[in-house]
Amino acid sequence: MSCTAIGPVNAVTANGFEKNVVITCQDGLISTITPQPHSTPARLTAVPSFIDLHIHGMGGYGPQQGTAQALLHLSDVLARQGVYAFCPTLYCAQPPHMARQVAALLPAFGQEKGARLLGFHLEGPFISPQKPGVMKPQDIAPANLDDFKKIYEAAQGHIAIVTLAPELENIEPVIQFCLANGITVQAGHTNATYAQMQRAFEMGVRRVTHLGNAMRGFHHREPGVLGAVLAKAEISCEVIADGKHVHPALLTLLKQVKPISHISAITDALLPTGQTTGPFYANGEEVVLQEGVWKRKSDQQTAGSCLTMAQALGQLLRAGYSWQEAVCCTGQNAARLLNLPLPEIKPGAPARFAVLDEHFNVTRTVGL
Repeated sequence: MSCTAIGPVNAVTANGFEKNVVITCQDGLISTITPQPHSTPARLTAVPSFIDLHIHGMGGYGPQQGTAQALLHLSDVLARQGVYAFCPTLYCAQPPHMARQVAALLPAFGQEKGARLLGFHLEGPFISPQKPGVMKPQDIAPANLDDFKKIYEAAQGHIAIVTLAPELENIEPVIQFCLANGITVQAGHTNATYAQMQRAFEMGVRRVTHLGNAMRGFHHREPGVLGAVLAKAEISCEVIADGKHVHPALLTLLKQVKPISHISAITDALLPTGQTTGPFYANGEEVVLQEGVWKRKSDQQTAGSCLTMAQALGQLLRAGYSWQEAVCCTGQNAARLLNLPLPEIKPGAPARFAVLDEHFNVTRTVGL
């Protein structure tokens, strides 16, 4: 029987933040968490494994490459970053192309040895031409249920999340189809007004994509998408927690107006994240790293982050979240959303966690 002891470390356990403990793992499970009160104060911290619901790639690999092997390489890269599971996120594309993409990527599911593939996050194709972000205008399609059904059939049950603009004409049948088939619907890349967002909530939309980005912002006479989401505690959200896409003050405000359980940190990381030699490309266009974010070289449009989930956790802590709250936002809330086992550090739980240094770099992973 295999047995491993890690520590002394600090640890974010089911009981809270515990200082100077040794975590003993045996046969894939955490067996004991033992205090070491007289040891030198630990400089490393063990945290439950991460779950990333919105990521386009990392380390030179991503679903945009269109092969199962690319997804398997991405799975390995993310496991080394402490990620237990993730939703490979597809850029907006015309429905036939998106159907071909998911079909080409499907053979990776069940073959991964690193981070678990949870199901696709489709960022489109039914988004607002007024809020494309870095999406290409020619890739945006009008809402059409028959078109979506073809993507759904091609994915063979492996769609976890769909981002769409709820104000679009003919979008309601798409929303209802997704909800009936267990797909999480998120409002994103949307120019919806406050009133249109209220209608979206009535249709069953309960979540938004990368809060504050590619959506109608807040105005005191027209609260827009952002105002509608902040005003309703029961609406949950993704947030790119890099301190760039969303100001740290908004991260702090978010925890004051919503239950922690309704906040999911994501990376929205791009394929070249972690690469050191350019040129760098994402979604078929050259991107450059400026001021801590990827930008499209041709027009400086923000294209995505270079964030890791460990770094997102650090940003949440700097924004005033407790360790326990930050851990909820970087894995546990995502697990609840998709009905996965809760990542936890406690006796009897699967031994799946990451060890971080003081700069939120992953120094070691266990069970990943």
